[in-house]
Amino acid sequence: MPTDPNISVIAHVIQLAVAPVFLLTGVGALLSVMTNRLARVIDRARGLEAQFAGLDPAARATAAVELGVLAKRARLASWAINFCTFAALLVCTVIAMLFIDAFIGTDLKWEVGALFVVAMGALIGGLVSFLREVYLATHTLRIGPPQ
Repeated sequence: MPTDPNISVIAHVIQLAVAPVFLLTGVGALLSVMTNRLARVIDRARGLEAQFAGLDPAARATAAVELGVLAKRARLASWAINFCTFAALLVCTVIAMLFIDAFIGTDLKWEVGALFVVAMGALIGGLVSFLREVYLATHTLRIGPPQ
């Protein structure tokens, strides 16, 4: 029984696409963590804003500082999500280009490689933003009785 040579080409492309697919899984997990952090920051900010009018002047000043920190954290979390989403989109494009290259027979190795490098740059940007948000959260954390 003769085998179709295109089957082996498709099988090879699927093998090449497995690593980027695993990368997508990891980026998806990161996005889940990042969106949960952003949601918690937003919830905390909304809670503070709801209480703001009823606070005494000293507590209002403390709340205003905390709201400023929460705004910075939300911005950093948003950047992290944007970078990681962009990285995921680029990885999806890499996978699509691998299949296009196999089906059409073009030579897209440089484009695929360049897109993968850009995807890694975007992922690095997302992780740096996430790391900065976590740093800001832990260094502005106040544990203990209110003063």
